[in-house]
Amino acid sequence: MSTPSQAHAFARSDRTPIGVWWWTVDRWMLGVVALLIAIGVVMSFAASPAAAARMNIGDPFHFAVRQCVFAAGAVVILIGTSMLEVRNVRRGAFFIWLIAIAVMIALPFMGHNAKGATRWLEFGGFSLQPSEFMKPALIILVAWMFAEGQKGQGVPGVSIAFGLYFLSISLLLIQPDIGQTVLITVAFGAAFWMAGVPMSWVMLLGATALAGLSSTYFLFPHVTARVDKFLSPDKADTHQVDAARVAQAAGGFFGRGPGEGVMKRHVPDLHTDFIWSVGAEEYGLIFSLLLVSLFAFVVVRGLYRALKLNDPFEQVAAAGLFVLVGQQAIINIAVNLDLIPTKGMTLPFISYGGSSMLAMGLTLGMALALTRRRPGAYTPSEGLTKAGAYA
Repeated sequence: MSTPSQAHAFARSDRTPIGVWWWTVDRWMLGVVALLIAIGVVMSFAASPAAAARMNIGDPFHFAVRQCVFAAGAVVILIGTSMLEVRNVRRGAFFIWLIAIAVMIALPFMGHNAKGATRWLEFGGFSLQPSEFMKPALIILVAWMFAEGQKGQGVPGVSIAFGLYFLSISLLLIQPDIGQTVLITVAFGAAFWMAGVPMSWVMLLGATALAGLSSTYFLFPHVTARVDKFLSPDKADTHQVDAARVAQAAGGFFGRGPGEGVMKRHVPDLHTDFIWSVGAEEYGLIFSLLLVSLFAFVVVRGLYRALKLNDPFEQVAAAGLFVLVGQQAIINIAVNLDLIPTKGMTLPFISYGGSSMLAMGLTLGMALALTRRRPGAYTPSEGLTKAGAYA
């Protein structure tokens, strides 16, 4: 007769792929990410009617239904990717980066233009933004090259990593997409620093990146307009940011209540870039702080696990991916709080958007795969059990 533990689908002795995955993946991280995805679905139902009305779409829950589909896809991608072995994470990142770069090269000729930028490829009623998938793949590849360069076996890892980075941001600037360029540059810089290069090199990279960012003010008219609007709000149309700020203030501590938000009817991008303001109005400051805490948990716990890894590639790649997620959340929230100029950056797992949702599933899936418990992956002080599972 089998014991209860033996009969359990996820007993520690279960050596099936699912069983091994369950006992080696960071289940706390998995739970918090699942909660973020669920919050994103709930928020889509709050924002969808107002967004559909503004766009003259007959079905008030058009965006909510699509977000549910995207969320399901993100869960499948996240779990499937987190089950990969490290070598398959590298291989997958290589092919994803190649495909994304190929599509980005083709965008000027066959891409969809919106708001002065050509960032999407449309097919079958779905808009694909290849740069969303290129980001995590690039971080994996540059971490791989940095690690190979450290081995001293004649592989010009640092040179290859910089080549991959410059090619990627060059294609982003052609679109143009300054926000994603900044995001990738900071994550690349974090990976560069984590790889153990001299601090003087890191400072040189930072100074170069700062100079490049400053130059975008003079090179790209839409950047000039956004910065001028931010610095001189009394001389420009700041309706969207003003409405978002009023919405957050109207929510108070506990919010107006689910579905009771009023200001969301006046925020053009309420279901995408300004979904944070919708949540703040309907659920209040307490909800906003909870959301910040969830993102902080993901980033801090992820970086802690990454820093405890023994393999240089796994350490740098995992840390870079968590920096990518955390920075994107910070930028979106800062825009909603009118702390920085508008960027057109989604809030991970919360904002509406198929490419963003699926790519975030890929990003966290890769990060979870790299930080899974494996014999020898962590220092002995981390308490690895005989089954190789989280204690």
